[in-house]
Amino acid sequence: MAFSNERPDKKGKLNLRTEIVAGLIGYLTTVYIVVVNGSILNEAGVSLEAGMIATILVSFLGTMLMGLYAGVPLILIPGMGINALFAYSIVEGTNLTFEEGLAVVLVAGLLFLLTAFSRMGILLKEAIPDSLKHGITVGLGFFLILIGLEKSGLVVNGQNTILAFGDFTSPTVLVSLLTLFLAIFLFVRNVPANFLVTMIAGTILASLFGVLENGSNALHVDPKEVIFLPSFSAIGDLSFWLAVFPLAIILIFENMGLLNGQLQMLDKEKAYDKAYKATAFSTVASAFLGTSPTVSAAENAAVIASKGRAGIAAITAGLLFLATLFLIPFITMIPNSALSPILIIVGFLMVQNIRHIRVSDLSESLPSLLIVAMIPFSYSIADGMAFGFIAYPIVKIATGKPKELSIPLIIIAALFLFDFVMKIMGI
Repeated sequence: MAFSNERPDKKGKLNLRTEIVAGLIGYLTTVYIVVVNGSILNEAGVSLEAGMIATILVSFLGTMLMGLYAGVPLILIPGMGINALFAYSIVEGTNLTFEEGLAVVLVAGLLFLLTAFSRMGILLKEAIPDSLKHGITVGLGFFLILIGLEKSGLVVNGQNTILAFGDFTSPTVLVSLLTLFLAIFLFVRNVPANFLVTMIAGTILASLFGVLENGSNALHVDPKEVIFLPSFSAIGDLSFWLAVFPLAIILIFENMGLLNGQLQMLDKEKAYDKAYKATAFSTVASAFLGTSPTVSAAENAAVIASKGRAGIAAITAGLLFLATLFLIPFITMIPNSALSPILIIVGFLMVQNIRHIRVSDLSESLPSLLIVAMIPFSYSIADGMAFGFIAYPIVKIATGKPKELSIPLIIIAALFLFDFVMKIMGI
C-alpha cells in the first residue's frame, strides 16, 4: 500500500497522518476499558493491576491482528456486557474458579473460531430468533446499569434485598452523583473521548472531596498473576457447558452484527472474512491472557468518522494500548465513582435495542421481555437467558406456531430446562 499526504484517491493512496490521527482518536475513545474491565475482572478474583494488564495485552493483540491481518481500522477490546457475563454469571454465578472461567472462554472461543472456518456461525445465528437476541442485549444493558448504580453507591443491596437509595449525605455518593450528571452532559454533547474525560474529571472531583485513594508509584505485580492456564477441572459438569453456550452465542451474533455494520460504513465488506477470523483468534487468546473475550468496539465509529480507512489506524491504536502499561501505577487511583457512569451510559445504549422487539407479537415479545426482566432481577445473565429460551418454544407451541422452532433452539432450551431441574433437585 502506498502512502502520501493526499486523501484516498482512486489509486488507493492513503494519508498517513490521517490514519495515525484516527488511530489516536480510537485509542482515546476506548482506553477507558482498561480501568473498567480491570475493575470487573477484579471482582471475578484477580488483582486490579492484573486485570488491567490482561485488558491492555488482549486489546493490543486483537487490534494489531485487525491492522496487520485484516487490514482494517477496527479496534478490538473486551466487550461490555460480555465481561459482566464472565465475572458475575460464569465465575461467581456458577462457583467456577477464575481459571475454570477462562476454560469456558477458551471453549466458547474455539466454537467461535470454528464458525469462522465453516457455515456453523451463520446456521446458529439464523437458528436463534432476533427477538431473543435483542432481549439478551437489553437485559445485559439493564444489568450493567444495576452494576454501575451499585458501584457508585447510588443504590445498595441490589443482590440480596430490595434496592434502596444510597446514603446521599456520604461524600462518596455525592461525588458519584455529580460525576454521573457530568458524564451524561459530556456524552449527550458528544464531546470527543467523553468517557476518558469523565474518568479524569471524576477522579479530580473525588480528590477535591477527599475520597480519593492514593495510587501506587510503581507497578507491583507478580508475573505469575498475569500468566494464566485455563483449568478444565469442571469440564464434566453441566454448569460448565451451560456457561459455554450463552457466551458462544453472544460472541457469534454480536461480532457478526458489529463487523457487518462497521465494514459497511468503511465500504470494505470484502474484508469481513479476515476481520471475523481476527476477532475469533483474539477471543481464544483472551483465555490465556486472563480476561473476558474481545469484540469489535462500538467506538470504532469514531475511527471511521475520523477518516481512518486502513490497518495503520488499528496498528497505531494497538501500540498506544501497549504503551498504557506504563500508566498503570497512575490509573489504579481512578475511583468507582469515576467508572460507574460509564457502565450506566453503556447500559442505556444497550437498552435502546428494546425498540427492535416486536411487542405486537406475543410469541416473540413475551420470551424476550422475560429475559430482559430476569437478567437483572435474578442477578444472573445465564439464568435470565434460560428463562427466555425455555419460554420461547412453550409460547410458540401454545400459540400454534411450532413450525417456527429450530432444532438448535429446542436443544438449547432443553439443556437450560435440564439445568433448572437439576438445581431444583439439588444435584
